[in-house]
Amino acid sequence: MLRQLGRSMRRAVLCTAGLAAAALAVGAATVLPSAPWAPDGAAAEAQATTQATTQSATGAPVLPLFARTTDGRLYFYEPKGTGGFKPGVNLGGGFGDAKALFQAGFSESRAGRDIFFQLDTTLYYTAERGNDTKIHGTGWGIYNLTMSPGNMVGTTDEDVIGRDAAGALWLYQGRSTGTLATRIRIGTGGWNGMNALAGRGDYTGDGKADLLARSTDGTLHLYPGTGNATADAVLGPRVTVSTGWSGYKAIVSTGDNNGDGKADLIASDTAGALWLFKGTGQAAAPFQARVQIGTSGWGSFNTLF
Repeated sequence: MLRQLGRSMRRAVLCTAGLAAAALAVGAATVLPSAPWAPDGAAAEAQATTQATTQSATGAPVLPLFARTTDGRLYFYEPKGTGGFKPGVNLGGGFGDAKALFQAGFSESRAGRDIFFQLDTTLYYTAERGNDTKIHGTGWGIYNLTMSPGNMVGTTDEDVIGRDAAGALWLYQGRSTGTLATRIRIGTGGWNGMNALAGRGDYTGDGKADLLARSTDGTLHLYPGTGNATADAVLGPRVTVSTGWSGYKAIVSTGDNNGDGKADLIASDTAGALWLFKGTGQAAAPFQARVQIGTSGWGSFNTLF
C-alpha cells in the first residue's frame, strides 16, 4: 500500500503542471464547480456497485493520516489500531501550493484512500490505486474551505463540502459512478464564523455521519447528521461540545483510530504535540479526555487530513 501511495503522489507532482494548463483550456472560471471525472462504460458502473469501505468490526471507518510540511512534502501515517500512528512515510514533495487537501475513497472499489487537492480554482484527483491523476472539477475558487466529511447522507459513497464567501455551506453527494451530484445547501449562512471542519463518522450513536466545526472563539460544535439528502435538512441543530479549542493548530478525523468502533478526533497543538480524543458515541459528551499520541514535531505540518 505504501508503495502504491508513493507512486500516486509522485505521479500527481509530475502531472500537476500539465493538469493546470488543461484546467485553463477547459475554463476554470465557471460559476459552479463542474462534476468530477466519471469512469466510462457499463463495466465501470458494475464495479462501482460492489464497492466496499474500510471499516472496523462495528462499521466505523478506519483511515490513515496525511500531513504536509511547510515546504510542501506529504507524509503518510498508518494507524496502529489501538490509538496513535506508526512512524510516518515520506511520499514526496511538490504540494506547497496546493490547498483544500483532503482524502476520499473512490479507486479500487472504494478501498483506495485517494487524494484531492486544489490549485487556483481547479480541483485535482490522484488515485492511490490505479493510474488516475486528473482534473476533478473547475470553478472551485468560489469556496474558501473544502473538505470531505465521508458519507454524510446515507449512501455508500463519500461526499464533498464547500463553504462559499457568503458563509453558506454546500454538499456534493458522491455517486457510484465516481461523479458528484448537483450541490445542495446544507447551511444557510454564518459558517464563516468557523475556522475548521472535521468529521468522518458517527459521533452521536444514531448510525448517521455527523459534522464537527470549530468557531473562531475556540468553541467546538457538533452538527448531527440527519441522513437526508435534502437542502437545508442534512444537519440537525448543533450541540456545543466544549470551549478552549483555540489552542489546537489543527483538528482532523481519521474515523476510528483506537479500534473501539467509535469515531474519534485528532488535534495538534501549538507546541507540536498530537492528541487523540476518543469518541463515546454520545451526543451530550462525544469525547473522552484527551490522550497524547505524539510528543513533538507535529508543529512542522501546516495541514493534516
